[in-house]
Amino acid sequence: MATASHAAPAPFEDTIAQRTQACTACHGKEGRAASDGYYPRIAGKPAGYLYHQLLNFRDGRRHYGLMVQMVDPLSDAYLMEIAQYFSQLDLPYPAPQPSKVTAEVLRRGQMLVQQGDATRQIPACVQCHGAALTGVAPNIPGLLGLPRDYLNAQLGAWRTGQRRAHAPDCMGAVARQLSPDEVNAATSWLAAQTLPTNPHPATALPALLPGAKAVACGSAP
Repeated sequence: MATASHAAPAPFEDTIAQRTQACTACHGKEGRAASDGYYPRIAGKPAGYLYHQLLNFRDGRRHYGLMVQMVDPLSDAYLMEIAQYFSQLDLPYPAPQPSKVTAEVLRRGQMLVQQGDATRQIPACVQCHGAALTGVAPNIPGLLGLPRDYLNAQLGAWRTGQRRAHAPDCMGAVARQLSPDEVNAATSWLAAQTLPTNPHPATALPALLPGAKAVACGSAP
């Protein structure tokens, strides 16, 4: 009599890599980001930033049902272990997708990202996220290698108060100063950029641009 064969189940390793497979279901293999454009890359992000975002989901400053359900029962120490694991993954970035906006929109976006708008006291993105826009360890994320749709969604969430951080909430204040067209310009330019040869977070903030003021940010003291 023939019997059905059954493949042996994968061994349970009880490693952080195996335990975080629930994260990679949305964030892509090894946290490299999924292809749909709505989930961010988490591999290589600064550990402090990842840790605080996990806390923000758990403690109600960010709202996304799947994330909240996953992190709600987890301790601070376990969230830090997850953050440190993903921060240490040194993986290549894919090439950016071609932009669909006009050259004028991209120029406006580049100006906002690299220079800000001193007349309205809007800081340049590079002032906090690093001259190469790859983030600043331990608490500030990079902006390159993120999908335009995700960047748009997060700036929109800050504008409406759906995403918050510890006071003073610097990103909330900046996002509310930007018009929808300016948000689109900045995110379109960012999403179209290739990562530099060294994609790792910087270790210190760059010098302030002429006329710029330091930004008080509760989530990145």
